[in-house]
Amino acid sequence: MKHIDEEKINRLIQLPQCSRSEFDAIIEKSKNLQRLTTEESAKLLAVKDKELIDIIYRTARYVKDTIYGKRVVLFVPLYINNICVNECQYCSFCKNNKVTIRKKLTIDEIKEQTRILLERGHKRILMLSSESANEDDDIEYFVKAIEAIYSVSVGKNKVKRINVNLAPLSVENFKKLKKAGIGTYQIFQETYHEETYRKLHGTGPKSDPDNRLDAIDRAFKAGIDDIGIGPLYGLYDYKFETLAMFEHIAYLEKEFGLGPHVVSVPRLEPAYGSEISHSKKYAFTDEEFKQMVAVIRLSVPYTGIIISTRETAEMRNELLNLGVSQISAESRVSPGGYERPGDHNAVKDVQFKLNDQRSIEEVIADLVAYGYMPSFCAACYRRERTGKVFMSIAKPGNIKSKCDINALVTFKEYLEDFAAPEVKKHGYKLIEEKLAQMTETDKNIVLKFFEDIDKGIRDEYV
Repeated sequence: MKHIDEEKINRLIQLPQCSRSEFDAIIEKSKNLQRLTTEESAKLLAVKDKELIDIIYRTARYVKDTIYGKRVVLFVPLYINNICVNECQYCSFCKNNKVTIRKKLTIDEIKEQTRILLERGHKRILMLSSESANEDDDIEYFVKAIEAIYSVSVGKNKVKRINVNLAPLSVENFKKLKKAGIGTYQIFQETYHEETYRKLHGTGPKSDPDNRLDAIDRAFKAGIDDIGIGPLYGLYDYKFETLAMFEHIAYLEKEFGLGPHVVSVPRLEPAYGSEISHSKKYAFTDEEFKQMVAVIRLSVPYTGIIISTRETAEMRNELLNLGVSQISAESRVSPGGYERPGDHNAVKDVQFKLNDQRSIEEVIADLVAYGYMPSFCAACYRRERTGKVFMSIAKPGNIKSKCDINALVTFKEYLEDFAAPEVKKHGYKLIEEKLAQMTETDKNIVLKFFEDIDKGIRDEYV
């Protein structure tokens, strides 16, 4: 597989725990918000001493809070199609899976799903779709879907930004995606281990691992400068996948001067009709998972880390302290899923099992209880603080002030328009605490925005 030196990665996995002096030097480098090399990251993954792991955790928390503050960006996935031509053995959308109920949403159905989400308080959408045999048909459908989502309004509220998780496209079709107004383009390599990749992906466009890897290159060349990557943990050894992802990032930084805006850390969950998805062959412990997330935060300090509802509520809450900066809320992983109440896992049209089915209000209540500021911000996309511009602000830790302001403003909008009385009460208490910690200049900016919100104005930002 291009850019992935498997021999090098396998050698790094075998590294013993480093000396205390070497460990301290790596940690000090992280505290200075510097990128770690793949070898340095491998040494942190190899640490087994509990005292040293606790230091990794504390440092990850420090790095995340220094760059982004104690805010957590919320988004919601919107699946528009699960009719797929690919044979991914771990996915219930697999072409040969006869169990899954198939559906491709119409444009009107996409608008209705968007309306439902807006009525619940969601403002940031991650649009996902399966892949057909005709890329040109796909891009036409995607662009119409994006236009439809942006066209919906509920009272004063509209979707602020659409990010997408879609199959690889040509440069020309990536340009159409950018013109449609997306934020981040996200694509998972699934596994960076070539033999495993080819074994798990039969026929279909996805069977070529290099085409998938090169999708990020083509997106950059098309002018999309915010991208998201990650493996699906559980298909192969987790240390190999993590170090391979770091090598992929190093290649992107060298080739384009830019790494990912976000990385995701999904773990394999059971899927209807898929035996592979139930396999524990490459499972790893929750403690190993937490250490891995913390090491990702230290290795690429500038990037956002996403944790999905594949994880339990308890695990997601824990990971907020270890570097996670974005979470999904109230997820439904099937086309049209937001119309159905009850247990989402009970219907055989889902891509995989969900472990956290809390409502957005329950997620927000928990964030507030832990002292985290929920954020629905999309200001960087609107202000063209993307790609290299964003990195120039984020890497030295200068994005935090803008994150804090925009998080407070978007959270007040949520409290005013959607929150139940108890959530509103605790939310405003948290806002007061955060205001007390701000500089006078930033506090005055926020208070001016608050006055506008009280007047009925929405969607202001810095």
